[in-house]
Amino acid sequence: MTKAELIDEIRGAKGIDLTKKQTEQVVGAVFDAIREAIKRDQRFSYPGFGTFTVRTRKARKGRNPKNGQEITIPASNTVGFKPAPKLKNSLNG
Repeated sequence: MTKAELIDEIRGAKGIDLTKKQTEQVVGAVFDAIREAIKRDQRFSYPGFGTFTVRTRKARKGRNPKNGQEITIPASNTVGFKPAPKLKNSLNG
């Protein structure tokens, strides 16, 4: 699903009476709030959906695809997602 499809899906929901521009602003505000919560608290949890957490990747060895030379890939942070049981079970049927 793309951002435009998400906005159209929300606008089509019952009880939502917003313009496309207003809906886009609400969706943007929600994702901004989630992003800030992850940065501040290192996690964001939404019951029935799942939990986003900051995960640390260790430095590791890799290869430059151009010349095959071994390189060190530095440590970095990423975001992981663990689905809630309700979401996970809904995918199985």
